[in-house]
Amino acid sequence: MPPTKFARTTEPGAAGLGPVSEEAKGRAGPVRAPKVTVAVPTLAAGEVLEACLRALESQTVDEFEVIVIDNSGTGRVGAWGAHVSPRMRVISNQRNVGFGAAVNQAFRASTAPYLATLNDDAVADPHWLEMLLADAEAHPRTGMFASEVRLAGTGKLDSAGMLIASDGSSKQRPQIALANAKDALLPSGSAALYRRAMLEEIGLFDESFFLYCEDTDLGLRAQWAGWGCRYVPGAAVEHRYSHSAGRASPLKAYYVERNRLYTIVKNFPAGMLWAAPFASVARYFWHLAALISGRGIAGEYRQAGHSTALLPFLVIRANLAALFRLPVLLAARRRIRATRRISAGEFRALLQRHSITVRQVAAL
Repeated sequence: MPPTKFARTTEPGAAGLGPVSEEAKGRAGPVRAPKVTVAVPTLAAGEVLEACLRALESQTVDEFEVIVIDNSGTGRVGAWGAHVSPRMRVISNQRNVGFGAAVNQAFRASTAPYLATLNDDAVADPHWLEMLLADAEAHPRTGMFASEVRLAGTGKLDSAGMLIASDGSSKQRPQIALANAKDALLPSGSAALYRRAMLEEIGLFDESFFLYCEDTDLGLRAQWAGWGCRYVPGAAVEHRYSHSAGRASPLKAYYVERNRLYTIVKNFPAGMLWAAPFASVARYFWHLAALISGRGIAGEYRQAGHSTALLPFLVIRANLAALFRLPVLLAARRRIRATRRISAGEFRALLQRHSITVRQVAAL
């Protein structure tokens, strides 16, 4: 199959070649107004992205568009070809603006009632959008829908929504025992569907996160506002985990730790917030144990050849960054509380239903 071709579009702060031409639309025939905008941020582009987009072309529903956000800063996606496909557009950024900002660009460039996010290293089953849309239209007061995310090449269920620990660490909800539990806390942004009405009410992804945990923050804000989340079995994608930044790297370690702190300051009730540092210390202990034994994400970090001596400095740097941003985070916290539709007790119970221990976090 030849490479997928794109039209490029211009966004504020982005470079592009303009909107899809009327002549091109005529060549392709009429296109119905999309129900879903699928946002696909990419940094590396290449064959992995091409496989992702080919899978989208095979979806069993037709009322969707795809916006690829090129964060390479070098126009890698636009260089693939000049022919226009009216279903797909490209926003070409002059620098890497991060995952959340890229998705926000796609949202602002669209009018569809649903926004889907899909990592460029994820390959969607042909029924992915059909299943998500059917569940969304059957549950109009639900704002978020989690996909069935499987590890590429293994068939193993990697995510059926997300879980959260008492220190704010979030992890994929795995394993068959949970595969049919439709109630979820929040979706993984690697493959999710969001209702536009919800995003217009609570706001978009927090762009200050840059990478990691922005889906956790958005999901918790949505829960405070009374928008639920459902897991949709059968809405399947195969995902190459952390293809862009690496599964275990200093970059990921820093952003995950910093953004975990951003998330809890904005979203955790006071009682849970004050307890979080103690839970963090416990997690550090279990990470150290995993590092020594060569297991878990800490073991992978060491096996990848990264310096373990750097880890304490990354934690200190993350805490200093959160402290520096504390006034902004507290202001966001006040806004969330001012518009909440559930009590702190209800929110705490919700997190407990979808909890994971810090020891389990270190082991994964």
